[in-house]
Order: sequence, then structure tokens, then C-alpha cells
Amino acid sequence: MAQEHTVKAFDEDITRLRGLIAEMGGLAEVSIGEAMEALTKGNQDLANGVIARDKRIDALEAEIDRLAIRIIALRAPMADDLREVIAALKIAGVVERIGDYAKNIAKTSGKIEGRRQFEPLTLIPAMAEIATSMVHDVLTAYAARDAKMAAEIVARDDKVDAFYESIFRNFVSHMMENPATISSGAQLLFVARNIERIGDHATNVAEMVYYAATGGYLTDKEDRAGA
Repeated sequence: MAQEHTVKAFDEDITRLRGLIAEMGGLAEVSIGEAMEALTKGNQDLANGVIARDKRIDALEAEIDRLAIRIIALRAPMADDLREVIAALKIAGVVERIGDYAKNIAKTSGKIEGRRQFEPLTLIPAMAEIATSMVHDVLTAYAARDAKMAAEIVARDDKVDAFYESIFRNFVSHMMENPATISSGAQLLFVARNIERIGDHATNVAEMVYYAATGGYLTDKEDRAGA
């Protein structure tokens, strides 16, 4: 009877852990979308909402950390279960960084002048769409424990990197031809860099999902979420 109670308690803890990761990831995904809308439309209210939401994301990370440590200390999980708890701990830290990047973009939205005349700005939402889809899909892969889907998300990061390189060249060229746009252009390059990092971090989560599901590592993938 005691064993059944312990197993039930463990299952409840894991379910709670998964739910917190899903909630945290969902908030980060919303923040990316709203930060981009704030940027393209100059909507300061949306930007402020993204900045405020980051506190909730941070609080969820802290709650996940406490629960994961509690599970390890009280339940002594082994093998597959231990991998899942460790992956959840790491994923929470990465998702928190994704929230930070969304917050950075939101803070930048009020610093862009003449956004309607800055033609290269149209490239950034397309890049953000790919990165956001990676975040969405990696959360789906996590919920489904889908190693194959996780591997496909890792491969998709090359598109985000290629977009960033194209945007960088385009923006530098535009600023050289239009010196008055240098200040705003520099801010937008900062935004593009943050989006590129979101793609890197989605990749990092995908690698953890793959590990949790299979116990193996995706080969020859460098750690892209070092910052």
C-alpha cells in the first residue's frame, strides 16, 4: 500500500512538473509574439505587458527548480524518470532565457524611429516567425516525448541562422546608404540577434527533449545556449 502511495505521489509530482513547463513555455511564446507586434507597430502597451509578464516566467522557473529538487530528494527517481526531472530543470532555465530575449525586444520597441521608412524592418518578423514556430513545436515535442520531432527542430535552426546573416548584411548596407538610420538600425540588429538566440535556445530545449525521451544525445551538436 505504501508503495502504491509513493508511486501515485511521484506521478502527481511529474504531472505537476510537466504542467509548469507547459505554462512557462506558453507564456514565453506569447511574449515573443507580443514583443514583435510591439516592435512593428510601436505599441508601448504591448511592450509593457511583455516586460511585466517576464516576472511570472521567472517565478515559474523558481517553482520548477524547487519541485524538481524536491522530487529528486524525496522520490529518488531512477533511469527514465531521473532523466525527465533533470531535463525539466534544464529546460526551465532555457525557457527563462527565451523570456528574457522577448523582454529585450519589447524594451527596444520604443527606441525605433521612422519604422515605416526602415524597409529592412520587414525582414525581422519573418525571422521571428521561424523562431517562434520552433519554440511552439519544441513544447509540443516535450509534451509528447517525441524524439523525432525534437531532432527535426534542431535541423530547423539553420534557417534562423541564415536569416540572421542575411538581415545583418541588409541592415549594414542600408545604414551605410542612409546614415540617419544608424541608431534605429543598430537597435534592430540587436532585435535580430535576440531572435537568433531564441532559435538557438529552442534548439537546446529540443536536444534536452531528445535526451529525456531516448537517453541519447543528438550527435555533433554544439551547445548553442551558452549566453
